[in-house]
Amino acid sequence: MKAMVFVKAVVITGVFLLLVMIGLNNRASVDFRLPPVMADAVTQPAALMYFGFFAIGVLTGALLCIPTKSGGGKSGKPA
Repeated sequence: MKAMVFVKAVVITGVFLLLVMIGLNNRASVDFRLPPVMADAVTQPAALMYFGFFAIGVLTGALLCIPTKSGGGKSGKPA
């Protein structure tokens, strides 16, 4: 179990390092358009957009990993 925690920590550190490198090397502004949701384009630095998309992905993954308490028709009695 401790090996899996170490692997996860290494992967997260690598992803954060990648985000820092993206932020340092992508300072040009880019346009983001999503016509069904926003009428106008949003112009931000590319690094900020990468960070925003990463944050949305992390939050989505965290929400998907939350355990739910669903019985699924089980009576709770051992067989």
